[in-house]
Amino acid sequence: MEIKNENMQTMIRRFGYTPLGYTERGEMNCVRPISRDYPRFHLYIKQQGTKYTFSLHLDQKRPSYGGVTAHSGEYEGDVVEDEAGRIKEITKEYV
Repeated sequence: MEIKNENMQTMIRRFGYTPLGYTERGEMNCVRPISRDYPRFHLYIKQQGTKYTFSLHLDQKRPSYGGVTAHSGEYEGDVVEDEAGRIKEITKEYV
């Protein structure tokens, strides 16, 4: 998706997400809790010029293995699709 005239940090806040920092792959790592901590939406955003790539999933619970980043994420389903649609609606302001 191409987005012009917007700072990534501002865009993330408009989505209602909290930025956690960058991954080793250069993606912005962001979360939006549905309740206190979990479940929460987890969004990775990769910027290349004015083009952005989004990767979204739903973390149902905290990782349960010590020192391992594996988790119980859902990449499909109505809840994830609804959130993706909500984000797409917000990005229409920037296109």
